[in-house]
Amino acid sequence: MALELTDGNFKEKVLDYEGVALVDFWAAWCGPCLMIAPAIEELAREYEGKAVVGKMDVDTNPETPLEYGIRSIPTLLIFRGGKLVDKHVGVISKAALAEKLEAQLKELEV
Repeated sequence: MALELTDGNFKEKVLDYEGVALVDFWAAWCGPCLMIAPAIEELAREYEGKAVVGKMDVDTNPETPLEYGIRSIPTLLIFRGGKLVDKHVGVISKAALAEKLEAQLKELEV
């Protein structure tokens, strides 16, 4: 299951994490967010132990989305070593997201 991220734990779980983290900024009322939710959950299971896959509800956590200029959802941010390295706004396939994660995991090995 995807990690539930909040304004309170974002620094610890994402910014202080040495590896790769995928963050899905979403809301319960957002149709496209609900469309990609199953893919996010599958990636969370498949990458367990290799990358952090988390979701942040923008309605209950306003500070972090504001800090990253999130204006549209779903917005997916990928961090490596606590630094923002990739961003995608809108619906994306599970395969395309997995490719992005794999590319960042390879960068860790270099």
